[in-house]
Amino acid sequence: MWLGTIALSSTVAVMQGQAPAARASQQPAAQNVDAISAGQPNLYNATGANGATPNQDSFKGSIVNGKNTGTVIDLSLDEVIQRGLRQNLGIILQGSSVQAANGQRLQDLQRLLPTINAGGSIEVEQVNLAAFGFKFNGLKPIVGPFQVIDFRAYLTQSLFNLNSLENYIAARHNFAAQKLTAEDARDLVVLTVGNAYLVCVADTARIEAVNAELKTSKLTLDQAVAGHDAGTNPRLDVLRAQVDYQTEQQTLISTTNQLAKDKIALARAIGLPLDQRFALTDTVPYKVLDNVDPETAFAAALKVRKDLQASEEQVRSAEASKKAAKADMLPTASFSGDYGDIGETLGHSHGTFSATGSVTVPILQMDKNRGEQQSADASLQQAKDRLADQAQQVNADIRSNILDIQSAAKLVEAAKSNVDLATEALAESQQRFHAGVADNLPVSQAQTQFEQANDQYISALYQHNVAKLSLARALGVAQSNYKDYLGGK
Repeated sequence: MWLGTIALSSTVAVMQGQAPAARASQQPAAQNVDAISAGQPNLYNATGANGATPNQDSFKGSIVNGKNTGTVIDLSLDEVIQRGLRQNLGIILQGSSVQAANGQRLQDLQRLLPTINAGGSIEVEQVNLAAFGFKFNGLKPIVGPFQVIDFRAYLTQSLFNLNSLENYIAARHNFAAQKLTAEDARDLVVLTVGNAYLVCVADTARIEAVNAELKTSKLTLDQAVAGHDAGTNPRLDVLRAQVDYQTEQQTLISTTNQLAKDKIALARAIGLPLDQRFALTDTVPYKVLDNVDPETAFAAALKVRKDLQASEEQVRSAEASKKAAKADMLPTASFSGDYGDIGETLGHSHGTFSATGSVTVPILQMDKNRGEQQSADASLQQAKDRLADQAQQVNADIRSNILDIQSAAKLVEAAKSNVDLATEALAESQQRFHAGVADNLPVSQAQTQFEQANDQYISALYQHNVAKLSLARALGVAQSNYKDYLGGK
């Protein structure tokens, strides 16, 4: 069974947060990007603060690459995912966060390294000694003008500063966390783009199904008109058939419009020009995923989930920040020196130097130090709590997705059986109407049941495939193994 053979109009409506535009009996099944991403950890910014940009909405956008080709291009699931991994805004913003975190790390590192500056100066002076109270009989109070040339290099070096060292360690762990978060963002792109592609596939298939249903309604309408003209059918049969036919026309208009809108959403996520026409080349087969043990899957996810590893790095960063707050109470030692050449001219100059060692001891800043330590303690506890909760969220996501897969698989089987039964019932009611045994009320009812069965079948197919893709994300292998999960294992 192929997802492309039948479609789901209610899927599209729910993706946009709207009520289903087609029959009220349809069962909304699709999950939008926000719902799929729910439960995923927020990304970190360069300072390690939680909830900073890029956020979940960033993964719906992209940076457009290229221009409209003027032709219809074919896009496979692999191609849209690769485009998303290159152009998706969430990926790009996370790369900027990594760069910012590395910049902060380098700044903190410099505080531990020697700093050398060089400079030169030429100074011309004329001094009035009388203005400074120097008066000598027989001597002019005006001295100069004269010049002093000085070329000098300056060196400063921190000899002992535990606070700066721990701050650098914290920045280094934060940088590592940003890199891991950037890797995890690639899984979110696969989930977001993959879901958007599946929705468009469902839309396309739904249009094909509605077209087929439209032909069936037209056939029934023609039969009713012919029977009425022959005097064997009442006008009511014609009116009923005409209402069914026009309803299918309305559904086709709505579904076609929704496909166009969902293609725009897909193009937004992968950096495609919005006026570029494209066709989907892949349909997703229904294949049952082998039973997955939740405990084994959770244990595997703990080892590979990059967002969990990023949170662990954030805990280490918070631990280093706590040590830095305590170290702010300790003495610091530093060295500074300079060497240069000074004189009236370059030919009349001499080398000079100075060297200074200093020790600074903080005194009377207990409240400041106590406040810093309390803030660091709170940040560390938050990081630990966030990590613990995040691990449990991963566990919950895995278990929920496994349940969804199992439930959707059963729904697919039941819905497929309903489709077969509804098809048989529709055919029989059409034959009875054509033979003049009954009016077309049973035909209208049977057609409604057939449409509902089709909608429910595709709803189950969609849920099954999205649940498998979400499971791959929950396990931390969406980027590398999404084909295995969508195609079955």
